[in-house]
Amino acid sequence: MIQGKCCICGTVKNCGPFLEKVFKNIETIVKQFSDYQIIMAYDDSSDNSLQLLQEYKQLYANKFILHINGEPLSQYRVYNIAKARNKCLDIIRSQFPDYEYFIMIDCDDVCAAPIKLEYLLYYLTVNTDWDALSFNKKPYYDLWALSKYPYSFSCMHFKYGSQRINQFIENIMEKAPPKTLIPCLSAFNGFSIYRTNKFINGFYDFKPRPDLLPPHLLKANEKICGPVFLKGKAGLIDCEHRSFHLMAINNEQGTRIRIAPEIIF
Repeated sequence: MIQGKCCICGTVKNCGPFLEKVFKNIETIVKQFSDYQIIMAYDDSSDNSLQLLQEYKQLYANKFILHINGEPLSQYRVYNIAKARNKCLDIIRSQFPDYEYFIMIDCDDVCAAPIKLEYLLYYLTVNTDWDALSFNKKPYYDLWALSKYPYSFSCMHFKYGSQRINQFIENIMEKAPPKTLIPCLSAFNGFSIYRTNKFINGFYDFKPRPDLLPPHLLKANEKICGPVFLKGKAGLIDCEHRSFHLMAINNEQGTRIRIAPEIIF
């Protein structure tokens, strides 16, 4: 058992077909910590997601907090997700600020395969050189959340961003030795564990935030991908994880955001 307490947070919208498998993984994870809290933020769904969440709430009793969003949804999905994740952070700040860790987990097919617990335990007990830790996927799908020099800003805001960063990260993952950690500025891939004290004062922002990057990093990105594009819809939205991670780097000097080359799900 890990000598530490952990909140595990999820956002749920139309996740019904996967919730049973995801919660099997959650149950496996929370058993590894000395104490835990499950926090779920739910948005209006067309399936049985809410019914299933209410059943899990009964099962876990005082270890389960369910937030049901009652406000109108935005046309931009990333806005709704950022709002839900921020609600989870608000609950941690107000009720569980002493918990050493929190986990953000996607409650869909991305985290539905049985968890390879040995990898999580290794990075919790042996190679602990991280403050935020996500894991590999094959293929590495979450390019929008990824920022790694020289691709420091959103791949969606450059003409050739997605294609080039895809080749870039796949090459890194193929060459990475097992049980090493790959430094980056932002990464998620559906599952990430955080040290609470490094991230609790930040928030998820769905808007593009080039102001959070030093100018030389943005210029390096433009050199290989062309000018950054921030007009129209592109000027309104970005992946919420990037701002969250960059804020932590700016607020807490030395914040270590890492990717493990292992596939945890």
